Amino acid sequence: MRHHTNLERDGFLTLGSVFEPREIDWILDEFKALPASDGISTRGGRVFGVRNLFEKLPSLRSVVDCALVKSLVKQLVGDEARPVRSLFFDKNSAANWNVAWHQDLTIAVRRQRQVEGFGPWTLKAGVPHVQPPFPILERMLALRIHLDDADESNGALRVIPGSHKLGRLSPSSILQLTAANHRICAIGAGGVLFMKPLLLHSSLSCKSPGHRRVLHLEFSADRLPGELEWYGH
Repeated sequence: MRHHTNLERDGFLTLGSVFEPREIDWILDEFKALPASDGISTRGGRVFGVRNLFEKLPSLRSVVDCALVKSLVKQLVGDEARPVRSLFFDKNSAANWNVAWHQDLTIAVRRQRQVEGFGPWTLKAGVPHVQPPFPILERMLALRIHLDDADESNGALRVIPGSHKLGRLSPSSILQLTAANHRICAIGAGGVLFMKPLLLHSSLSCKSPGHRRVLHLEFSADRLPGELEWYGH
């Protein structure tokens, strides 16, 4: 219950040492079998971004079977919670970028269908993405599994606590909110961050030469209306 209270209040929750070093090593080893395909971004011969991760590496679905993760996701999202999108990021000196302050407003679906309240549409790595009605986003939860230590030196996530409660934010509102204090989500390798997609968040480019590798998974317990289907289910 404490976790649920903190998440609802702040919009995020961090837990350290959820995955052991041997489990992190196994995850990183799985990437060696990653096939070349759409949705994989490389630079200098190294992968720094993957969309539709579970489709490309089905073995990694086992990470959501971690007892603590499974228990917390059910507690925070509902018994019917399931992963609906899976991504991988590696921010490093060769692939370095800033992420502006934003809310995550789109979901990935199997095919485009005209359903009231859904839109506009975009295509990312060949997969249709759409902005759904706000209540769907409010009930979703993102899980970020950290494969490296993350702090201010290598682009750890920055958040505005409580901003997930403010609805869809305009650019001027975002500018006003981010002028106030933000929090840096420093977390060690093997730790996890739970986050509401509507939480205002950003990250800076890394200053250190190492990695900041993250598995980003999104969960929902909702069934989509009409003929819409979650892509990652």
